[in-house]
Amino acid sequence: MTNARLGEALRLLGIGEAACRVYAALLELAPAPLRAIGAAAGADGAELAAAYGELVDAGLASAAVEGGDVVAPVPPAAGLEILARHRTAELEASRLAVGGAFESFRRQRLAPLDGHLVEVVTGDAVGRRMRQAWASAREQIRQLESPPYVPLPGATDDALATLARGVTQRVVYSRASLEHPGHLKEAIEPCIEAGEQARVLPSVPVKLVIIDEAYALVSLSIKETDVHNAMLVVQPCGLLSALVALFEQSWQNALPFHGRTALPGGLAPADRRLLWLLAGGASDDVIARELGISRRTLFRRLQVLMARLGAANRFQMALQAQRYGWLSPGR
Repeated sequence: MTNARLGEALRLLGIGEAACRVYAALLELAPAPLRAIGAAAGADGAELAAAYGELVDAGLASAAVEGGDVVAPVPPAAGLEILARHRTAELEASRLAVGGAFESFRRQRLAPLDGHLVEVVTGDAVGRRMRQAWASAREQIRQLESPPYVPLPGATDDALATLARGVTQRVVYSRASLEHPGHLKEAIEPCIEAGEQARVLPSVPVKLVIIDEAYALVSLSIKETDVHNAMLVVQPCGLLSALVALFEQSWQNALPFHGRTALPGGLAPADRRLLWLLAGGASDDVIARELGISRRTLFRRLQVLMARLGAANRFQMALQAQRYGWLSPGR
């Protein structure tokens, strides 16, 4: 190994430059008096004493004869192990120090910029940003939807155009979305027929649109949207990750909704009364008593009604019955 490569290796272990020169001279001349080693390394006096002391502390050199002036290198295995551990500890301390310094810088200097991660959009700008969102989507749109609705001319056309480009669209609708006048026929069912994947929950926690993994649009509050007509634009950050997780959890809990299907036939008055009692929150025992039937007969009727509606459970059956008008007087 050349002296240059040896010196580089020793410096990586934390050995100083003068000590590296002295060690190289030791390997060439030892055993020899320390003064001779120093002369070969170009070091004397305090510099030589310090360099040799550094090598002794590192376990790389010692006196050839105890108490004598003659010095020599020693087998480096143990010393190098100690040096490596010290160096690892120093590097870890340096990593923590640099990381802490940057965190301090971020808190003091970048805090004023954090507001750019969340932008507030109000008024007419809401419609423009919504249209830009649909146009910018490349892979998927995830949405939690519920009234009240801000009038956005062409919103359904934008969604259909996005689906036509092959962008996956998953939407969780609230029950209120299906019941909103005209919304089911004019907005929801056309998108489902175009390929949108739709599910339904009794309610959604927030009105939300997530565009790819790029950003999210969030209404400030479902109850306040029609008053303030405002939304948040959330850029990639911890909040965006939380919103994605919120959507995925809502999607898992929601019921599939398949849009327009053939309308089932008429409903017997007893079955209509059964559905009304069920929708009103009556217990199975109360429903059976009011209809004058056994619980077994009640369960059988419920199974038949769920099969006719293609429902997997009672909640979905109630949604479908509402859609088909089975809960409306006179049907």
